[in-house]
Amino acid sequence: MSRFLPAPVKGVLAVLCIVLNTLWLFPILMVFAVIKLLIPTPSVRKGCTIVLNRIAWFWIGFNNVLADVLHNIEWDVRGAEGLSREHWYFVTCNHQSWADIPAIQHVLNSRIPLLKFFLKQQLIWVPLLGVAWWALDFPFMQRHTKEQIARRPELKGKDIEATRAACEKFRYTPVTIFNFMEGTRLTPAKHQSQDSPHKHLLRPRAGGTAFVLEAMGESLHTMLDVTIVYPDGKSGIWDYLCGRIQRIVVDIRTREIPHRFLGMDYENNREIRADFQRWVSQIWEEKDALIDELKQPD
Repeated sequence: MSRFLPAPVKGVLAVLCIVLNTLWLFPILMVFAVIKLLIPTPSVRKGCTIVLNRIAWFWIGFNNVLADVLHNIEWDVRGAEGLSREHWYFVTCNHQSWADIPAIQHVLNSRIPLLKFFLKQQLIWVPLLGVAWWALDFPFMQRHTKEQIARRPELKGKDIEATRAACEKFRYTPVTIFNFMEGTRLTPAKHQSQDSPHKHLLRPRAGGTAFVLEAMGESLHTMLDVTIVYPDGKSGIWDYLCGRIQRIVVDIRTREIPHRFLGMDYENNREIRADFQRWVSQIWEEKDALIDELKQPD
């Protein structure tokens, strides 16, 4: 019956359910986060991490069921065969709106390890959320500017060393690192200001991806190149919550990351930097052509 409700009513109902789900799960998450923080023994931290990841998985799973109950989205998922929750992945995707994140979570939540984002070190001080991100093992990265390194040469290389140390736990526990390679959502204004050579995409920012591969090169070997298309033309998060999006195409290409890019020195090695940028550009050219193909009517 909910599918016959007016779209704004379904949107409000979806938001209310998500908020209520968050309000009862967040205190439980914080209890285990505090235990993990105050009792730093390996066994306690490992046990807390298992529970915390399960809470996050349940939160996403509830949102997915909610979307299925409230809405009538036709999911066209391609290339998800063979994915495993016991494997390490780096995931990237074209970015059109905040609806991309729940769409990706809907497709990948039970197929691969929990998606995690690299966060700036300063975000650990955000009230409540900082502790939650830390407890869920979201990797916090430290980046020093060229000006800071010029003033203090001893800082050179410290950022990547600190991030590698933070990611040490991922050597033994499968993880999925997620990053929008465009760095921001696609809009006509941004596309024009960038003078993007792509029809459907902004220019990719290779530096952020390179930093992830430099820090986690020993663990990450596989990229999931995800392409999302909304054939109806509606792609906003409110459209998603209201059920106005009728069909979502999610194409997943599994790519082995070339060995030369794992643990690379992107900042200081000009040759490897140019090589990596060429590799990323080729992926983006293929993605742009794929979006053209996926937008064609069946």
